[in-house]
Amino acid sequence: MHISGVHTVLPDHRYEQAEIIEAFSRLTEADRDLLEHFRAATGVRGRNLALALEDYGKLDSFTRANEAYAEIALDLAERAVLGALAKADVPPEKVDHLMFCSSTGLATPSLDARLAQRAGLRDDVRRVPVFGLGCAAGAAGLARLNDYLRGWPAHVALLVCAELCSLTLQRDDTSVAGALAGTLFGDGAAAVVATGRGPGPEVVATRSKLYPGTGHLMGWEIGRHGFRVVLDPGLIGFVEQVVGGDVRTFLADYGLTPDQVGTWICHPGGPKVIDTIAGVLGLPASVFAVTLESMREHGNLSSVSVLHVLQRTRGRPGQPGLLLALGPGFSAELVLLHW
Repeated sequence: MHISGVHTVLPDHRYEQAEIIEAFSRLTEADRDLLEHFRAATGVRGRNLALALEDYGKLDSFTRANEAYAEIALDLAERAVLGALAKADVPPEKVDHLMFCSSTGLATPSLDARLAQRAGLRDDVRRVPVFGLGCAAGAAGLARLNDYLRGWPAHVALLVCAELCSLTLQRDDTSVAGALAGTLFGDGAAAVVATGRGPGPEVVATRSKLYPGTGHLMGWEIGRHGFRVVLDPGLIGFVEQVVGGDVRTFLADYGLTPDQVGTWICHPGGPKVIDTIAGVLGLPASVFAVTLESMREHGNLSSVSVLHVLQRTRGRPGQPGLLLALGPGFSAELVLLHW
């Protein structure tokens, strides 16, 4: 599979981090000192949000938040799709397969059905809507497109990720995880056009890893209140314990070691996560420069982030690259690339 076009679209509402913290501290019961602590710890300078800051006070129910999600996510996704198709020089009617990933809102008919019509895709396009992969969905989506195109190499496949994390804001959440989420996560959509043969980096291999008994580390608590973030304090320690070994094993199966990988594309889960991955792999922080810059400029965009980093990355011709994302489950998704 070849990645022929990647395009990310961020909402037009752009704010500096200090403005967001001020607004959210007035709107929620989160501890202001805790918000300021995470503001400094994450290093995020600003974020693009689905709504204007003054409009978050109008989200007085899960219903209102989800209605906003369906409208705004669809608009961002359409723009991302049209941008990716233009970069790949592929007309909409040539798309055979559409995979849509999101974990920050719900809709039936699923948004991919509406998106297909708005973007001009054929009425016989094969659709796969996916909910719940969280931050790992960008990498997992690429892997599943690769699976599809191995069977249908003459087809065109399209991956779309849309996440509006800010709409999950919980006014009464006083937890540490809620405060971290309020300072780290941003909004956006991204699309990838993939072909069995063509220009762009090639997907050489993929691997999924699910760690049993770790569902408590990351996810949503879903109820009448909507989506309440779950981030366990033990997450970083678990990443340190398992991820390095699994990455090394995956690379070794293809005759590689981490120091032979010329390009690293990592989901920016947070500065501690990135530091931990670099440490366990014995890599300098500089290999994650694009990842860290994406996080500083826009925060963690959930499944969109790794695709945003992929769009900004210029691989080294003739050298392998590794795309990596972690998500709820707890899980890891690895994609070996070649430029």
